[in-house]
Amino acid sequence: MFNKIFNIIKRLKIIIDKIISIACIFIISTMTLLVSYQVIARYIFNNPSAISEVLSRYFFIWLVLFGSAYVFGLREHMLISFIKDKFPPKTKIISDMLSELAVAVFALAIMILGGYSASVRQMWQLDSALQIPIGVIYSVIPISGGLILFYS
Repeated sequence: MFNKIFNIIKRLKIIIDKIISIACIFIISTMTLLVSYQVIARYIFNNPSAISEVLSRYFFIWLVLFGSAYVFGLREHMLISFIKDKFPPKTKIISDMLSELAVAVFALAIMILGGYSASVRQMWQLDSALQIPIGVIYSVIPISGGLILFYS
């Protein structure tokens, strides 16, 4: 029974990893095109584009949050284990469990609940350049929080 559940979760993680990696590749590719366009428009045509500047800034925020969730899921995030390595093996396991619990609580309380609240509150406010609700831009916070919670 537990093996079936574990295999389903493992397959789901692989699918989610693939989706996030494709999303990050798309975001960084789009950012490269937007910033290149911005440089050409600003310095060659002397006509800077506010839309490409704002959109690339928002894409960068989305890239950081999706990328951090992805790296957390791969367990390749920065880990300072100098003090933890001094502990006996049982204390290391307890320390790892407490840190996972702390990350899960942060992802749930701050990123999912707080991020959802912030994005809903900002749905009425429009971005001046893109004319889309700020809440749509903030929606990446609870999404990445959900991904981090899934990974932990």
